[in-house]
Amino acid sequence: MPAIVRLVPCLSDNYAVLLHDDTSGVTAIIDAPEAAPIIAAAEAEGWTPSMVLVTHHHADHVQAIPELKARYDLTIVGPKAEGASIPDLDIAVSDGDEVKVGALVAQVLSVPGHTAGHAVYLFASEQLLFAGDTLFSLGCGRPFECPPAVLWHSLERLRKLPDDVRLYCGHEYTQANARFALSVDPGNDMLKTMAQAIDARRAAAEPTLPSLLGLEKQTNPFLRADDAALAARLGLAGAAAEEVFAELRARKNNFRG
Repeated sequence: MPAIVRLVPCLSDNYAVLLHDDTSGVTAIIDAPEAAPIIAAAEAEGWTPSMVLVTHHHADHVQAIPELKARYDLTIVGPKAEGASIPDLDIAVSDGDEVKVGALVAQVLSVPGHTAGHAVYLFASEQLLFAGDTLFSLGCGRPFECPPAVLWHSLERLRKLPDDVRLYCGHEYTQANARFALSVDPGNDMLKTMAQAIDARRAAAEPTLPSLLGLEKQTNPFLRADDAALAARLGLAGAAAEEVFAELRARKNNFRG
């Protein structure tokens, strides 16, 4: 495959990604939490980044843009709805737009909820989804700028993507997310197996990403707010999916397990 992905740990628990098109030699950075590790990773590969694809405006996703742009000849791509809050934005994109990284083509999907203008990048031919802080492995972002129902409908949209899509997200939250998921879905055998594998990866200081979207559909409670059995376990039998999702998100916000 022409697409090569390198996950770059940044700050305390963030990830940036280097996406390299081996056919053209073009390299993109997805989100920019911290310049030094991104530069080090690019230099280790012998790649010169030429683009940054921004998912949303939060500082831990954009704060390294000025330093990176001063070092490289970068084009900054990000959601039009958050353009005023993204440093040095060159290309503002909206839902349905295409972004090219060499020969690789991403579709921009608008997924409001965590922030009002959050976007994700789907490279369908490569089965790659760069989801920022909308969808995490076994979790989702907090709905800071929108009601929970808005985020739920964005997650419904992502849930419709093919099972073989590989999910990359903005943080290494998977182990904590697994503990919460087990607290609301303790009888899910697939989740139990996944949680054990996650614990082993983290014990070996390995990342838990990427995750397969098909596996997330079976194990991530935030993708299953319309599951009647899950709703019943929450004491919300017959409730609307939006209400179940809001309850899940509230419980996760207060979870200390």
